[in-house]
Amino acid sequence: MQAEEIFLKHLAQTSPYPLKLEVSHAEGPYIYAPDGKRYTDMISGIAVSNIGHRHPKVVEAIKSQVDKYLHVMAYGEFIQAPQNELGLELAKVLPEQLNCAYFVNSGTEANEGAIKLAKRLTGRTQLVACKRSYHGGTQGSLSISGNEMKKFAFRPLMPGVRFMEFNNHEDLSLINNQTAAVIVEVIQGDAGVRIGEQAWIEALRKRCDKTGAQLIFDEIQTGFGRTGKLFAFEHYGVVPDILTIAKGFGGGMPIGGFISHYEKMNQLTHNPVLGHITTFGGHPVVCAAALANLRAIQEENMIAKVEAKGQLLEETIAHDAIIEIRRKGLMFAVEFHSAELVHEIVTKCISRGVITYWFLSCPESFRIAPPINTPNDVLLEAGNTIRSVIDEVCG
Repeated sequence: MQAEEIFLKHLAQTSPYPLKLEVSHAEGPYIYAPDGKRYTDMISGIAVSNIGHRHPKVVEAIKSQVDKYLHVMAYGEFIQAPQNELGLELAKVLPEQLNCAYFVNSGTEANEGAIKLAKRLTGRTQLVACKRSYHGGTQGSLSISGNEMKKFAFRPLMPGVRFMEFNNHEDLSLINNQTAAVIVEVIQGDAGVRIGEQAWIEALRKRCDKTGAQLIFDEIQTGFGRTGKLFAFEHYGVVPDILTIAKGFGGGMPIGGFISHYEKMNQLTHNPVLGHITTFGGHPVVCAAALANLRAIQEENMIAKVEAKGQLLEETIAHDAIIEIRRKGLMFAVEFHSAELVHEIVTKCISRGVITYWFLSCPESFRIAPPINTPNDVLLEAGNTIRSVIDEVCG
């Protein structure tokens, strides 16, 4: 059987139209096909490979840990150096209110854990989320996501969820003394890079303080340098009660986490015992990779150059046919008049060796999110290809 036939018949598909790009290997900002064709990865596997593919420090850390041990016990029982070192490193780079991490396997698991923690802390059940938001595909995370198209086939979902308009001050009144938590992406990703307004983020924090609701910031897509800060909430000077992370956390390996203060996280240890549990969360090989990823970002001073790289790329792709470019750092949404135009642009870019992708909740825009350490000459080359495709498709 050919690779494509196996892929389509023996692997469950997520849509009727997968890209079907066969991968041989990947390195830095590039992905290679078996025939040797090189593709510039301008989406980082949807904001995962933030420091490029197979960063040498991440690869070295993985190999080193594999030579020691793999899984030894379900999370939370044995003392393991990769978990310890990663937890300590996160505590160093985050505010004091966020000094204790619980490691899981993915972003949606991180949000599930954050919801449980908020309910445990407050004794409340109501949740408030944003319209057009996306927080994951499991039942709880889907319940707090604001796109009905993704949800209708799986109802009934978790009850007690209310939705407010992003950046709408009046809707903050939906948060009250029955609210366990408010979960917000300070920059909405799947909605097409909708950027939170400073005054609204500040008012959101004040409303949560007034009502006793836990404020959860979902930084699964925006974390680890993507927006020009290690975490997007740093742009606002507002600290959440609970932070969720994944995607760019692991340097290409699968890991997520929810983070809060030690005293809050400790509530999951009793009444009931094992208030949250995972078998594979905090896997030592993955934690070693995540630690190497975080240290590489810091040691190589990657974040300092993100905004300038974003500006360079924005200027390179500029075209009269573009309705709007929404951008923070190297997180882009490029909007056109129709989803059909976007589909044609994305498809042609891939055929010419540049990988871009659409947003499920904003199909009239396409995403750009290259590794944050992509060299400027690579960004220019890819940007010029994108612009030439736009010119061809739109005239």
